[in-house]
Order: sequence, then C-alpha cells, then structure tokens
Amino acid sequence: MAIMQQMKDYQPTKTTMFWGMAGAAVLTMFVGFTWGGWVTGGTAAQMAEEAAENATAKLAAAVCVERFVSAPDAVAQLAALKETSRWKQEGFVEDGMWARLPGIEEPVGGAAELCAAQLADMELPAADNVDTTSNTKSAIQ
Repeated sequence: MAIMQQMKDYQPTKTTMFWGMAGAAVLTMFVGFTWGGWVTGGTAAQMAEEAAENATAKLAAAVCVERFVSAPDAVAQLAALKETSRWKQEGFVEDGMWARLPGIEEPVGGAAELCAAQLADMELPAADNVDTTSNTKSAIQ
C-alpha cells in the first residue's frame, strides 16, 4: 500500500517531464518511419513521380498493343516478334514505332518493354483458323 501512496503523491520535475516527452516523440517518429509507413516529403515526391511514369508506360503499352494488333500484317509481325530473342523484342517494338503515342516524337520510357512482353505472351493463331477477309485483330485474339 505504501508504493501506491508514493505513486499517487509523485510530482515529476520539469526536467523529467521534458525528457519523458522528448523520448516519447523520438520513439513515435522511429516507429512511424520504421513500421508506420511514414516517408519524407522528398521520398513522397519521388514515389509519386515513379507512379506517374509507370502509369504512363502502362497506358502507352496498351496503346502499343492495340496498334500492333490492328496492323494489317499483325500475324506476320507477331510471328517475327516471337522468333526474336527476348532481350531484342523491345528494340523490335521500338523499330516498328508502335510504342509511340500519337503526337509525341519519342517513345515513352518502359512502354516498348511492357508492350513487347504483352505481345510475346499472346498466342499465334493457327494458320488454318485465320480468316484473311476478317479483321486481323480478331484473328489474333
């Protein structure tokens, strides 16, 4: 019972209060930045820029795939792309200028690589299943 009375009567000094609050602030920041997902303003700006670049590349890759598939010689080009080694497929797409967005001279960074990967994963239509009078896009899909 004496301990409870001592705790009840305890009056911390200003120094003790200051260091207790400082320690709590440091501990809060440590936990926040380590496990809480907090980031600095510079890191947040960098993450936002990377997210914007990735989103642009994904959009450009989707346009690239659509342009590639809509081309009149899409089946032949897809066969040629698949015969190209994996590390040269990005160059194949860039050389074909499918990775460029309309109105933009330069290809979007990362778009050709994403486009080539999506195209390489597409299935080639069987030669007897291709209807030359229909749209090439439907033959590939």
